[in-house]
Amino acid sequence: MCRHLACLGTEEPLGRLLVEPEHSLYRQSWAPRRQRYGTVNADGFGVGWYAQEDPQPARYRRAGPIWADQSFADLARVVRTGAVLAAVRDATLAGADAEAAAAPFAAGRWLFSHNGAIPGWPRSVASLVPLLPPADLLSMEARTDSAFVWALALHRLRSGTPPGPALAETVLQIAEAAPTARLNLLLTDGETIAATAWGDSLYHLSEPGHRVVVASEPYDDDPRWREVPDRTLLVASRRAVTLAPVEKPGEDGPAQDESVEKPGEAPASVSPKEPCT
Repeated sequence: MCRHLACLGTEEPLGRLLVEPEHSLYRQSWAPRRQRYGTVNADGFGVGWYAQEDPQPARYRRAGPIWADQSFADLARVVRTGAVLAAVRDATLAGADAEAAAAPFAAGRWLFSHNGAIPGWPRSVASLVPLLPPADLLSMEARTDSAFVWALALHRLRSGTPPGPALAETVLQIAEAAPTARLNLLLTDGETIAATAWGDSLYHLSEPGHRVVVASEPYDDDPRWREVPDRTLLVASRRAVTLAPVEKPGEDGPAQDESVEKPGEAPASVSPKEPCT
């Protein structure tokens, strides 16, 4: 129900990554190429980025379409960063909570985005509510499925769970309660990226030691883009990308660390698994 992107690399203007490429996130707001659900992402957008020597990111979010915001055009031209997470939104419930519902969500050094939906929200996941402290529920930024997913993941992060397992455990927990949920999650702290492919498209582009991009779909036709198989956890830094299956403990499945990219190595190609219906 959205398109999102995270990048770690050398410092550059936001527009060079989000606006200028032929199939940029900006263009994906009205003409996505790989989106399986929905067609136009005009229900809000957001950009979160990190400045040097400041671990807490800045955010710019709006309730309307990204192409209609002239202030963003100026901001994207002059703001430079080496770490960013951005999203354009196709709302499950149009108009819900305005810009507060637009990713990225934030807490401390973390930025988070959810591409997908929880069918039957909120009743389908009501059984998970007792797992969260009351203060976490009361401080949710919006009354949406994405904000609830973020609350579950953030609770794990605050409990000391590393980012990759925090996302994977959250996905499995929600999928057990709502089996048809689509849960492509994206998380960064400005130094690492964690993401899940669960029901929609996800790709990564790696230039080891220089830049890594994780996105719902490629923003250009660079042959180094690799599709992430469905039901996979991706963890990346500027130096390496690791893929592993998202599965319950004890389930049979591929070995962990399906793909590891290190400096000086070409990106590994991973054959897609059966697509989600």
